[in-house]
Amino acid sequence: MHPIAVEQLSKRYRIGKLNQETMLRDRLINLVRRPFRLGQDKYETLWALKDVSFHIGQGEVVGVIGRNGAGKSTLLKVLAKITSPTSGSVKVHGRVASLLEVGTGFHEELTGRENVFLNGSILGMTRREVQSKFDAIVSFSGVEKFIDTPIKRYSSGMRLRLGFAVAAHLDPDILIVDEVLAVGDAGFQKKCLDSMEDLQRGGRTVLFVSHNMAAVENLCSRCIWIENGKISMDGNPNQVIRAYMATFSGSQPGISEFSEVERRQGNGEIRYVDFEILSSDLGPIQVLRSGDPVTLRFHYCAEKRVSHPSFGFRLFTELGTLVTETSTWHHGLEIPIIKPGTGSIDLKIDSLNLLPGRYPLSLWITGESRVIYDGLEYCRRLDVESSNIYHSSRVIDGRYGIVFFPQRWNLRGLSPHESPVSCTNRGRNS
Repeated sequence: MHPIAVEQLSKRYRIGKLNQETMLRDRLINLVRRPFRLGQDKYETLWALKDVSFHIGQGEVVGVIGRNGAGKSTLLKVLAKITSPTSGSVKVHGRVASLLEVGTGFHEELTGRENVFLNGSILGMTRREVQSKFDAIVSFSGVEKFIDTPIKRYSSGMRLRLGFAVAAHLDPDILIVDEVLAVGDAGFQKKCLDSMEDLQRGGRTVLFVSHNMAAVENLCSRCIWIENGKISMDGNPNQVIRAYMATFSGSQPGISEFSEVERRQGNGEIRYVDFEILSSDLGPIQVLRSGDPVTLRFHYCAEKRVSHPSFGFRLFTELGTLVTETSTWHHGLEIPIIKPGTGSIDLKIDSLNLLPGRYPLSLWITGESRVIYDGLEYCRRLDVESSNIYHSSRVIDGRYGIVFFPQRWNLRGLSPHESPVSCTNRGRNS
């Protein structure tokens, strides 16, 4: 018997006009009108999942990847019995712990301590179980100093850590997690990964959604790629991730139009329209090589006046590991106002310290109060070719890592002549 068995699973949503009635008068008027409007209400049908089938065995750790809106979170909600499928069957055998949204099951007015007991009971733990594991849960979450503070005072990261800590100590047969690595510092992320590895070694099943491709590749024995509500690929994590990342890398260095990009984030008040990779003299680059000076030019179009925007990008490896993130905000550059119209902004890189390889780029424009104006996921790539970066005529390629550093060896400390000596227990200060 498989812990998770999914057969021909489909989930449909109907999207229509929101009912904006706020007064009793409006509701009565619309109630009278409704008999004369039969058949006039139009809804758009959205299939979040369509004919999805798979089985997951005991002890498997399975990563679920895909673009935003592909259906990943809907799948987990169906498995966790938060929402019901439109058609098909879902069979889940065993004790399930799910962490799908930050602070799920938390009560704003209760303290962290009280919410641990509340959340534990929601997940199926007895009060005695929670008491016996309370100290371990709090230590894992790292919120010891604030455990008697109302949860409404917690940051989103603190809520997530406490929620994951409770779920991880449930000793579930199946753990279902959605983007647990999106919040929290490196130390907490390591705890999460270690916890999932412990569950795997104990024969438990783990299913989790993540945009961290490196974590999926290192942790999972299997990967499922969902695209437009269907399974696009299911198999070896390395192969699935490479196929998934390849779908983002259609453009070559040079200039690229972004008008056809699907699933853009942001309100669109200001957006990227083009992106150029230029040489130090601002001419177009035909071949981008390790160590070259390069200028990245970001073209934008603003529909209205935008105050205090931040232009930035993230650079990844082909497997989704973040190489670097930078922005005008990181550099402390204040841009008070962008006027309606088009323009561009340049980023000059004195030496491209990337070893040969293919590096996808994600672009974004944000503003005050966490507003997102534009977000393009893996919309471009840098194809970096090898060069004689160490002036040694030795070929340095992707086998030697991701980045290189300007460096020099100094050989002046070599022994000037041969002499008998014992190197045992001899160090720098011998």
